[in-house]
Amino acid sequence: MSNKIIDLFKIKYPIIQAGMVWNSGWKLASASSNAGILGLIGAGSMYPDVLREHIQKCKKATNKPFGVNVPMLYPNIQEIMDIIVEEEVKIVFTSAGNPKTWTSWLKEKGITVVHVVSSVKFALKAQEAGVDAVVAEGFEAGGHNGRDETTTLTLIPMVKEHIQIPLIAAGGIATGNAMLAVMILGADGVQVGSRFVASEESSAHQSFKQIVIDAKEGDTQLTLKELAPVRLIKNKFYNDVQELYKKSPTVQELETLLGRARAKRGMFEGDLVEGELEIGQVSGLIHDIKPVSQIVKDMMEEFEIAKKKVSHL
Repeated sequence: MSNKIIDLFKIKYPIIQAGMVWNSGWKLASASSNAGILGLIGAGSMYPDVLREHIQKCKKATNKPFGVNVPMLYPNIQEIMDIIVEEEVKIVFTSAGNPKTWTSWLKEKGITVVHVVSSVKFALKAQEAGVDAVVAEGFEAGGHNGRDETTTLTLIPMVKEHIQIPLIAAGGIATGNAMLAVMILGADGVQVGSRFVASEESSAHQSFKQIVIDAKEGDTQLTLKELAPVRLIKNKFYNDVQELYKKSPTVQELETLLGRARAKRGMFEGDLVEGELEIGQVSGLIHDIKPVSQIVKDMMEEFEIAKKKVSHL
């Protein structure tokens, strides 16, 4: 199998393991890369010295390509980028910010740059900034999301219509069937998040992994658009947010309720009551916790079976 994403990252399969806060440490990233896909370390939940440690451990655990996902809204972004360069990471996925800010700087240092977008407008801006590929993430995705609520099914062909660089689909993809579907719509590869949360190598708390595999249709909701839209499993904290919305809260009131480190409490420390539990709608299709290698094997087998089924139509 060969396509633009396989060629760009020098991997076996056109799948990227998403760099998710509190879920994507060096164990998940290295296991993903060793399974033939692109593993990403999620820098969003790491102080600079912690990120350096994870990069160094990942390099020892795999000789395959891996990258770092960097949300650009953090105050110590320069230090994070310097560490990435010093540790000779060759692939960076940027998100939550203007791609023009860092793309040229990274590319001058020989780094492949991919930017995550949620609309055609931002895909075009990313292409203009000189990124090597874009991840177009639909409304179904977990964690922080776009405000326009454009689903993956409609977002991928609309972005494909307007860009010339490689396109990676994200949002609602956890199976080989879904992978084939978005590639038929124009994607060159897929980024998978929620399915890898429920993996043995994920750094998520076991209690969070369990609530993910127990989740059913309708158990997640996009909320907190005034701050940064985020898809959450419905728990006490989510219900508290909804109660506050009944009072037409100010942004400051929402920020006060959210507080600090609530995502860490939920996903990393396992507080299922007061924690922020970020996961995608596709959690309703995830029923078990498996090793990364088995998840990738299952996806590729499903993908090949789905291709044969489509050929008979």
